[in-house]
Amino acid sequence: MKYTIIIERAENNFSAYSPDVPGCVATGKTEEEVMERMKEALEFHLEGLREIDMEIPRHRATVREIEVRI
Repeated sequence: MKYTIIIERAENNFSAYSPDVPGCVATGKTEEEVMERMKEALEFHLEGLREIDMEIPRHRATVREIEVRI
């Protein structure tokens, strides 16, 4: 299963979340580290949902970039 994740650069690290899986977040010192941690967080989160018989969220988010004039 694939999920869209959003990665944001902070002053000293990176953070990530998935719009399709509320409450599932991760942080890391590098973009690569936050991606790996987010993968682990998603797997852990989804397994927890499965264990308590909750519905697994479907992938619905898409990412697009638009150009604006400023």
